[in-house]
Amino acid sequence: MLPIISAKNAAEIKTRLLLRAKGDFAAQETVVREVLHNIETQGDEALFAYTRQFDEFDVTQDTVAVSEEEIRAAYDCVDAELLDIMRESAQNIRAFHKMQLRDDWCIEQDGKYLGQIYRPVERAGVYVPGGKAAYPSSVLMNVIPAQIAGVKHIYMATPAKNGKINPNTLVAAKEAGVEKIFKMGGAQAIAAFAFGTQSIPKVDTICGPGNIYVALAKKAVFGNVGVDMIAGPSEVMVIADGSANPRYIAADFLSQAEHDELAACVLVTYSEQLAQTVRKEILRQTETLPKRAIVEKSLERYGTIILAEDEQDCVRVANEFAPEHLEICTEDPRKTLKGVRNAGSVFLGEYSPEPLGDYFAGTNHVLPTNGTAKFSSPLSVDNFIKKSSVICYTKEEFKKVYQKIRCFAQAEDLCAHARSAAIRFEEIK
Repeated sequence: MLPIISAKNAAEIKTRLLLRAKGDFAAQETVVREVLHNIETQGDEALFAYTRQFDEFDVTQDTVAVSEEEIRAAYDCVDAELLDIMRESAQNIRAFHKMQLRDDWCIEQDGKYLGQIYRPVERAGVYVPGGKAAYPSSVLMNVIPAQIAGVKHIYMATPAKNGKINPNTLVAAKEAGVEKIFKMGGAQAIAAFAFGTQSIPKVDTICGPGNIYVALAKKAVFGNVGVDMIAGPSEVMVIADGSANPRYIAADFLSQAEHDELAACVLVTYSEQLAQTVRKEILRQTETLPKRAIVEKSLERYGTIILAEDEQDCVRVANEFAPEHLEICTEDPRKTLKGVRNAGSVFLGEYSPEPLGDYFAGTNHVLPTNGTAKFSSPLSVDNFIKKSSVICYTKEEFKKVYQKIRCFAQAEDLCAHARSAAIRFEEIK
């Protein structure tokens, strides 16, 4: 468990980690295609049939949406301390995401007006997992950015066990500002949001994590609606020097490994002593975990310690991996940060562990995985906003350039484009 390898061989580890999300999903894709087709063509009839088949309870047009009575009952079940914490977390998330808002802008001079306007989508569908566990934090992280963006209608879908949804999830949705909550899960929920049914409104964009069926469904409906990202297995990478506390690093490793057996945990350090100590500490702490079996399989498959030459080499390895979560535990983490180019979310110092971002700080925990941080970003207000360009020329200014436009259009053999530019200055015969 937890091999210690040279940074020179890090490329092999990266390849192995990337393969986690590239299994043979032909069987699941067949199921997803059938689900999408049936819901697009049959609407509620197919949605309710799949709910009976996969979620094992009956649902109708009258019961597919969570009632106000169910929400009020959920508040009676939620621990008061947890409710206060959720509200404080929501405040932090709102404060952070409000900083992402942008104003319309323009350049206006000499008879020309060029600009850009920002407008929210009209409807957003949020998917929240609910099969194996409840994730109220995911509710807050997905709904609040949409709310800050100004989305008028925010809907949520989550699987229901025997027709019931976890009270924590329902309360988080109410606190975040969801308009309607629907009892539906899996690919059928994504299809219902993407195409609309008699009971489920069609949305403009879908966000939220889920199992392989949800991921494949989101990938399939992209283009018909927007999607946030296709998330893969979770991962954490820690850059540490000899000053780091091995107990903390081990605990952070295990917090990620307990997600599932495909979670990847990687330590990059140039201190061999730290590497050896962390490995021993991980083995010691693993013995006391309730999810020990999952953790051990995760670490056995994808737990790795990489020995680099120096701090600069550590950063080089991190940039190549582009991890979802990157913890920097060095003497001067802000200095180390200057070299980081690729990471979903970065945690500086020993008192900024990854769970701080998961639950409370206010940054979003919906992050690019599997190396996609090289070209994509965390969920944000931008996922729910469209940008439109605005152009306005006066007659005098357009007259100065229309011949150039006509020349360009003719070079591309687009005669109608050329005429569109020239006709405004032709005499009517």
